[in-house]
Amino acid sequence: MKPTQPVIIIKKNRGGHGGHHGGAWKVAYADFVTAMMAFFLVMWLVGASPDVKKSVAGYFRDPGVFDFEKSTGMMAGGMTGIDEGRAPETVQQPDAAALTVERQKLEESASRIKDSLADAGGLEELRDQIEFSVTEEGLRIELLEKDASSFFGSGSAALRGESVRILGIIGRELGQMTNDIVVEGHTDSRPFGAGQTYSNWELSADRANAARRVMEAVGLNPGQVQGVRGFAATQLRLAEAPMDPRNRRVSIVVRSQSRARLEDSLRRGTAPAAAPPPPETTTPSGVSPATAPPPAH
Repeated sequence: MKPTQPVIIIKKNRGGHGGHHGGAWKVAYADFVTAMMAFFLVMWLVGASPDVKKSVAGYFRDPGVFDFEKSTGMMAGGMTGIDEGRAPETVQQPDAAALTVERQKLEESASRIKDSLADAGGLEELRDQIEFSVTEEGLRIELLEKDASSFFGSGSAALRGESVRILGIIGRELGQMTNDIVVEGHTDSRPFGAGQTYSNWELSADRANAARRVMEAVGLNPGQVQGVRGFAATQLRLAEAPMDPRNRRVSIVVRSQSRARLEDSLRRGTAPAAAPPPPETTTPSGVSPATAPPPAH
């Protein structure tokens, strides 16, 4: 009998596969998937119907979260972002040459008003209280009050005789222009007596309306006045002296046509513009407005 042979077991340690490779392949794969998604999205848009294309374009022009602010489009009740057969509107900035020409015309109008006021007799006292300035918004004509001389009765919107003549000269000149006009009323910070229901808000608006009525009666074109605003004491001319009488004023703003067109374009691009209310119509007998309560102002 042969002797028993020992059993020999050989264990081989198999080496690894080169170690860990890292996550670089994930980045490359993600880029590949993103590129494929963009490719198929483009292919879908190329073959989509015109209505779908307009809806997608409208969303990217005006995205939003809430129903009242989001772009109109593919959802129920929505509208397309681009009208049929028309490219998106772009807001045209005013031409520099056109602005220069318009500014010159406004300055010439201001000069003619000054000459007419100088030629009219009996207006020396109030004539020096009228200031003219041409800014980006247009020509601003301001009728400033003083303690010793005023365009209105104390604490009321009743125009004095000289004031009516001055506004008549201004209205006849502005009526020869096609620019829109806005009339503003301002007061100082002196409040009315306690318990009064009539305040600086009513007074400033009534004085602006009184000036509008006179100018419309003598020469302004129908619809030329686009706004009458009463600011009370919210826009002081002299903020460091809120009680100064020069804060009480009526401002006649002849709007720059280029500026007005730009504002209208911006308004149309954000929300439909509401139709402006028709200006107040009065007969010549309504030139002198009703007076306000008696407190001095």
